[in-house]
Amino acid sequence: MSKILIRGAQVLGGEPQDVLMDGELIEAVGSGLSAEGAQVIEAGGQVLLPGLVDLHTHLREPGREDSETVLTGTQAAASGGYTAVFAMANTFPVADTAGVVEQVYRLGREHGYCDVQPIGAVTVGLEGKKLAELGAMHESAAGVTVFSDDGKCVHDAVIMRRALEYVKAFGGVVAQHAQEPRLTEGAQMNEGIVSAELGLGGWPAVAEESIIARDVLLAEHVGSRVHICHLSTAGSVEIVRWAKSRGIDVTAEVTPHHLLLTDEMVRTYNPVYKVNPPLRTERDVMALREALADGTIDIVATDHAPHPHEDKDCEWAAAAMGMVGLETALSVVQRTMVETGLLDWAGVADRMSVTPARIGGAAGHGRPISAGEPANLTLLDSAYRGEVDPAGFASRSRNTPYEGRELPGRVTHTFLRGRATVVDGKLA
Repeated sequence: MSKILIRGAQVLGGEPQDVLMDGELIEAVGSGLSAEGAQVIEAGGQVLLPGLVDLHTHLREPGREDSETVLTGTQAAASGGYTAVFAMANTFPVADTAGVVEQVYRLGREHGYCDVQPIGAVTVGLEGKKLAELGAMHESAAGVTVFSDDGKCVHDAVIMRRALEYVKAFGGVVAQHAQEPRLTEGAQMNEGIVSAELGLGGWPAVAEESIIARDVLLAEHVGSRVHICHLSTAGSVEIVRWAKSRGIDVTAEVTPHHLLLTDEMVRTYNPVYKVNPPLRTERDVMALREALADGTIDIVATDHAPHPHEDKDCEWAAAAMGMVGLETALSVVQRTMVETGLLDWAGVADRMSVTPARIGGAAGHGRPISAGEPANLTLLDSAYRGEVDPAGFASRSRNTPYEGRELPGRVTHTFLRGRATVVDGKLA
């Protein structure tokens, strides 16, 4: 049955409406639409959003399929309400050639529960020494437009300038992991009172802020676009705000975990809280929320970073950095932004769908919920409350910082071009 009628959903949190899908498109939006010949989903009280778009996902394939695969990663994405993800380049081999990005793109087309757009590496092998095949990756079947050495910083100013100049020619964007490596040698957590009390190597805010300051000035000089990955400090917010006031073409993202968790969690020595960049202070968290609300920070991106059990179930110093996030992101944003009154659901749609799709050039995603548009949709039961149980995750990894924590909201349905990928909270 190609026709599906969503009845009585609160479109972007507004008044209840019916949405009729026919094939890959939305046929009609209104009240009292006919259900003749259509499968009906009773959605009274639920919020309907455009399908979510994640500009920062680690799918680990090729090379680390013990952590995640394109199949399991996109299943996790669909479970969290996502219809498109951008896959970071730190795979094995690194996605620094047309061949590797085409492999990831093909895996997404063949096995994906959502659209997969590869991100190309900025430098060969993520080594920061020589530009990768940026033009070839853009001209490949994958059509790469976003480039990042995420996991590592493009620390050489000359290399960063050249990358910005190169991608400008075809409207691409460099997504920077802002971390001055010399300032974070041996760092284990945020530098501050907690790190001093615990005796752990500190990761200063200035390590992030100095790179952001440099790169927005380079972007202004070149006249190119730069995107700041997982911004995490109050100082970084002020730099981006200043850059935007000058008309510099900079965008920035924040992760759900940096909107909710603080460095106080590290007192448990539980490696699940070890992440790059590290969890910061309560002051930083509040600044990030305000910046997301006022548009200084443009989007929410998960930085979904799956790891096998043995890489997290060990002593703090030896543990890998990173958290899974695709399946809990919308719940955390509801908790930190909607229930605090900082964003309404239309604002959530903008930060988690419309704007990330625009930054990454994800055609057909982040579109209005109206007739003639692609039927990429997410249905959320915002009244739901429940404890996070990673045993039920679709992801191959379980390294969530929210295990046992009560979070609001549950994705009941996800539609990718009119095809249900999640039905009643379960993978289709």
